[in-house]
Amino acid sequence: MTGRQVVIHSPREIEGIRRAAAATATVLEALVRAVRPGMSTLELDRLAADCIAREGGRSAFLGYHGFPGTICVSVNEEVIHGIGRADRVIAPGDLVSMDVGVQLDGFIGDTARTVCAGGPPVGAAASLLAAAGEALAAGIEKAVAGNYVNDISRAVEAVVRRYGFTAVRDFVGHGCGCALHEPPEIPNFAQRRPGPQLAPGMVLAIEPMVNTGSHRVEIDPQDRWTVRTADGGLAAHVEHMVLITRGKAEILTWPRTASE
Repeated sequence: MTGRQVVIHSPREIEGIRRAAAATATVLEALVRAVRPGMSTLELDRLAADCIAREGGRSAFLGYHGFPGTICVSVNEEVIHGIGRADRVIAPGDLVSMDVGVQLDGFIGDTARTVCAGGPPVGAAASLLAAAGEALAAGIEKAVAGNYVNDISRAVEAVVRRYGFTAVRDFVGHGCGCALHEPPEIPNFAQRRPGPQLAPGMVLAIEPMVNTGSHRVEIDPQDRWTVRTADGGLAAHVEHMVLITRGKAEILTWPRTASE
């Protein structure tokens, strides 16, 4: 059932979304294991295409509004929507954000993670990844029936600010399931209004995008897709799809769903 502000999915739709989300989690886990210094972001994109095909799906991103990649691969100051390139070679210590979308039998999975290539992150990079992960967990904790979208937004921003970082404002989380982007939008910073109320059957893609410096971003003027921090600071992007239930949210793209 689609309303002006939210989408409530039927039990049949939810089962399809669960399968698509599990397939997406499997693909992302394979990419996380594969990331290494010396490989190009195009190699990651091609590996993702192979993994998605093995899951019986297709990329939910390829061709979406003209996007030319299988997945989004964004490195260091690139926040989101990076395009795999043969000349973009991953170096030791690079932060690599991978955003994966899979369409399976008409349903969508969408998940993202940022990792450090070649070893554990250090310094600001380590703090940034910790902030993004904790912000995502805080947002999911507030994704409870009866709460409001702004409860999620406020929780995400509180963690980000506690670390001394900023949340991107120009791009937000969203509903997801039967289409890649469904209502409602889910900002990663507190709003003046509560936003739509959460109800069982809603599926949300909660995705903090966190910068070490300013929240401001710029879109690459040449490829017209890659979003970078305006000040050149590091960025991290993490994302889970969750199902709103009568209790705690069910994380649909948690890696364990891929092996169940």
